[in-house]
Amino acid sequence: MKVYNLSCPLDHRFEGWFASEEDCLAQQDKGMLACPVCDNTEITRMPSAPHIAKSGTAKESIKPSISTELAVSNGNINTGSLSGDVVALTGSDHGQLEAQVQAAFLKGMRDLMGRSEDVGNSFAEEARKIHYKESPERSIRGQTTIDEAEALREEGIEVLAMPMLPAFKNTLQ
Repeated sequence: MKVYNLSCPLDHRFEGWFASEEDCLAQQDKGMLACPVCDNTEITRMPSAPHIAKSGTAKESIKPSISTELAVSNGNINTGSLSGDVVALTGSDHGQLEAQVQAAFLKGMRDLMGRSEDVGNSFAEEARKIHYKESPERSIRGQTTIDEAEALREEGIEVLAMPMLPAFKNTLQ
């Protein structure tokens, strides 16, 4: 089994597991490899090396921690530990933190998907039924128009518009 670090042109990084290097190259040539975040098929393999820990000489490094609790406010995604503050990073820290934020966002989305029921195109209708106590209260997700989402908000029904990432359209391995 070969595990490769992969990246798309937008620098979304992810792993790919393949039976062999030939399998990876074949899938790449056929356009079967796609970024789980943006669905781009221009995938490149990132350099990687095994991590070898040296006993007694390794210094404990300080790694930024990112909360996986995501809150969306006025269209901005904030993590619990960042409290909505702007964080500016330079050098190698930027890539590590960006990868951690991406991982935290994807974990939060997976959690949300796992705890909510997909009601498809009947989202607005089902949200109203729940709001007016005609259906049992539960977390739902689905699709609706922008106008319908605004109408729900005017009725006092809180809705959150979120993009549907390609990674969540199909089952992830």
